[in-house]
Amino acid sequence: MQAILKLKMEQNTKCLIWILVFCCLGAIADAEYKTYKDPKKPMNRRIKDLLGRMSLEEKIGQMVQIERTVATYHVMKNYYIGSVLSGGGSAPATEASPEMWVDMVNKIQKGALSTRLGIPMIYGIDAVHGQNTAYKATIFPHNIGLGATRQSSVCELDV
Repeated sequence: MQAILKLKMEQNTKCLIWILVFCCLGAIADAEYKTYKDPKKPMNRRIKDLLGRMSLEEKIGQMVQIERTVATYHVMKNYYIGSVLSGGGSAPATEASPEMWVDMVNKIQKGALSTRLGIPMIYGIDAVHGQNTAYKATIFPHNIGLGATRQSSVCELDV
């Protein structure tokens, strides 16, 4: 009786191994090579490959920039948004720490990367002189503002 049970277990084990092998082979066969994701290929070939794979909706979405306040994982995924902007004063919170900014951008980026083609979004911040919506960030004075002080000493660059 034990010999029969041992034989059946061996047969079941072999059967499970074959099933596992075929599942892995199926997954490998389904993995399509994508030129646009190959950093070793010339840029023009990568661009041509990507544009050839994109639908009209995906191309339109990639040309759209939305404000941070309406950018969510689902919006990025469903509308293929290419760019998000934090316009003047737009921040995730009143005293937004750098960690809050990173978490917010990462959540939005995950939505962009979850699309069929996995194109990352570009994040822009309206912060020419320094990121003043990041709590305790350094702000750099603007040349016109320096000139308006009428104090030439603050305008001089000590090199």
